[in-house]
Amino acid sequence: MTPDIILILSLSLLIWFSPFIARLLWLPTPPVEITIGTLLTAIGLLHENPYFDLIAEVGFLYLMFLAGMEVNLKEITNSPKIVIRQAILFVISLGFLAIISGFIFNLPPIVTASLPLISIGLLASMIKIYGRSQNWLNLSIIVGVMGEIASITALTILDAASNVGFSWELLFKVSYLLLFIIGIYLSYRLFKLLFWWFPEFKKKLMPSMDNSDQDIRLAIALFFLLITIMMILHLELALGAFIAGVAISAFFHHKKGLEEKMSSLGFGFLVPLFFIHVGVSFDIKSILTPGVLSGALLITLIMIVIRILAAFHLKYIYTSLDALSVAFALSMPLTLLIAVATIGYNSGSITLMTYNKLILASLLEVIFSMFTLKILIIYQEKLKKKSWKITRRGRN
Repeated sequence: MTPDIILILSLSLLIWFSPFIARLLWLPTPPVEITIGTLLTAIGLLHENPYFDLIAEVGFLYLMFLAGMEVNLKEITNSPKIVIRQAILFVISLGFLAIISGFIFNLPPIVTASLPLISIGLLASMIKIYGRSQNWLNLSIIVGVMGEIASITALTILDAASNVGFSWELLFKVSYLLLFIIGIYLSYRLFKLLFWWFPEFKKKLMPSMDNSDQDIRLAIALFFLLITIMMILHLELALGAFIAGVAISAFFHHKKGLEEKMSSLGFGFLVPLFFIHVGVSFDIKSILTPGVLSGALLITLIMIVIRILAAFHLKYIYTSLDALSVAFALSMPLTLLIAVATIGYNSGSITLMTYNKLILASLLEVIFSMFTLKILIIYQEKLKKKSWKITRRGRN
């Protein structure tokens, strides 16, 4: 058999069996797919391929799209002032602590810039696992949206700076980004007003009952439309995919089954391929290089610790355990961290060793954070049951 046939067969079996392996190891599926992808690459069953690379990129963008669909703008804007205030404090504190950590440990500028990154892409996976009934998960989405926008903005500027340097052209790129954000805001206000005056127009675009899957067609069309606009403007594609998801959530919430349909397509096919590709892109032999493992562990430790410290503000909203859970839920900027590492390495800002440190750190963060969250959730459930029993005894 040719290597490409082996690749297709291996991917098919890995997508199918990874949920079973994850349940057996008491772990969420994404880190299992990443780890097994790395191991199968080491023994030659998986390898990079142009088509595999492309579909993995689509999987990443689709994951960002699903993350955007989880954002409820109405819920966020109507959140209590204390939630918004503490969420902003979390993001600001995280950036401040990252700069201090960079100075203390003498980290390269690219590594320091990667420390406060926040991505809610994996939160979409966690919502699939734990549901929206968890207080810490809903709070993570509100905090994460603010952090995600700040992170993608920083990533876009970093990408532009690596290509054109700190020049007038960079200023033009930043101007494009600001104009795009202003344009998205004005479009949101315009469509909100339009759908308010003509509510039937919304249902014509996405009928409640139709036999042609018009809802999926519109969602996918908007997904690729926003990505195309970002390509034309030479801005970060992930931002376009994320905004497309937010738009679907904001304007077409009447279509109750749409999110489940889109989620099934993503987590059943595209997203697993992205996670496997992350594992394939990492050279496991680099762990044996002196300084790579210790450096990755240091980066992982710093990123988790500064989030725990920044989450101190959040304990005033729910409980300390919820605040700690938010810290770990936002300690997995896998996609953005890999993007920053790639930008830094391609531009020559970081060495291959530093690149491998960041990639390994992104994997370690996902595995450790998801495993820790699993323990915290079980502990919270035990506390709730204990509290319920005590309350029941008191009533008797």
